[in-house]
Amino acid sequence: MKTGENMYAQHADHTEWLTKMKFYTDEITILQNRLEEIASKNSHQEVLSLVEHFQNQLIVQKNNIDEILHSIKLHENEIEKEIEKNPVTADHRNMPTHKEVKDKIDTFEKTFNELRAEFRNFAAKWM
Repeated sequence: MKTGENMYAQHADHTEWLTKMKFYTDEITILQNRLEEIASKNSHQEVLSLVEHFQNQLIVQKNNIDEILHSIKLHENEIEKEIEKNPVTADHRNMPTHKEVKDKIDTFEKTFNELRAEFRNFAAKWM
């Protein structure tokens, strides 16, 4: 693992990412509510099949969020341990990069945006 990122910069990244994950969690709730509304207004087998598809996808994305949150927490714990070791030099020390977490988030956002677009098309047709 490469070192070279300031731990305070990483903490700022974590804070930003936690905010993003909260936003996506809220959006999943909104999409689930819309799905329930669509399902209650349409009894076509095609609609119900697509509702189930989106429900499953939202569950998968919620699980992905949980995994990302766990990764962030683990990395934040590493930062806390480093600060506890020597708080005086904390401003000047670097931590191993957290590129893996950033990559997970980037992949999640790309996938979620594609799912959102697919859902919008579905909702526009059946609402």
